[in-house]
Amino acid sequence: MKPPPANLLSLRVEEMAERLPAQPQASSGLGGTETILLVEDEEGVRGLTRQLLQRHGYTVLEAEHGQDALLLCERYSGAIHLLLSDVVLAQMSGRELVQRLSPLRPKMKVLYMSGYSDEAIVHHGVLEPGTAFLQKPFTTEALMRKLREVLDGQKVRP
Repeated sequence: MKPPPANLLSLRVEEMAERLPAQPQASSGLGGTETILLVEDEEGVRGLTRQLLQRHGYTVLEAEHGQDALLLCERYSGAIHLLLSDVVLAQMSGRELVQRLSPLRPKMKVLYMSGYSDEAIVHHGVLEPGTAFLQKPFTTEALMRKLREVLDGQKVRP
């Protein structure tokens, strides 16, 4: 898959996400116990997202790029309930990663994230309309709500 057009690259969000509280709010009820495969090539974003997920009870497998994610899926014997992947990755796109993981993990749900807006991603044909998507930067609550939406079956992989 080709990288996004140059004019799409200029839409990248460079702002910092809001600071996170030391402990999640127990009253939110947005945590879970599922296993999530996190694929993000930016180390800082990956680390922060991993911490958020773990604080809310999720088991997190993390990969820097698609090849790492493929190896993880081949070697990990437990269930992986959801793939949380950046749309634009260095070695292969998030969409290509999903196509390659589908035979290995047909029940795994998918949530894409990107610094590009969902309108820009869909407009340039990177993702199909209606695909589960979360724009970066995101708040803790936005991430947890979207995860629950996808995990609870309100959105499935197209």
